[in-house]
Amino acid sequence: TTGASNTSDPSPTVESVEDNPDGGCHIYRNGYYGSSIAVVEGILEVNIIQMTSIQMTESQTENSLVDFVVTCQGSLPTDVCTVVSDPTCQVSNSMVCDPVIVTDECLLTIRRAFEEPGTYCINITLGDDTSQALASALISVNGGESS
Repeated sequence: TTGASNTSDPSPTVESVEDNPDGGCHIYRNGYYGSSIAVVEGILEVNIIQMTSIQMTESQTENSLVDFVVTCQGSLPTDVCTVVSDPTCQVSNSMVCDPVIVTDECLLTIRRAFEEPGTYCINITLGDDTSQALASALISVNGGESS
């Protein structure tokens, strides 16, 4: 606030008033604010286009390995997460996240291990700094073979 001083000096004085919620004092400031907004495309769509069982030797029969070939539209992902759940997609069994480097076209091969034969719900999420996109599929793993 600006006001006249109590001394004989006629020049105005300026007091600094802080915002004090208990005292009911509020400071109002007028002015302009400028900002810029960057619109990013993001990852628009993810598709699982192929699931292939990896043939293993007899000494490697502990886990069944499956390769998932995934494509996407929009910006290129920087990480991929795979959630393996029960067939109803309600109870999660495991989650694995890995960084990925995609340079030109969004085409990824993701290899995941399954400890036991059975039917599983697979959620594959591709993400970058600004977006995420998800694809889901049911897979049946039969001791080294998948369908």
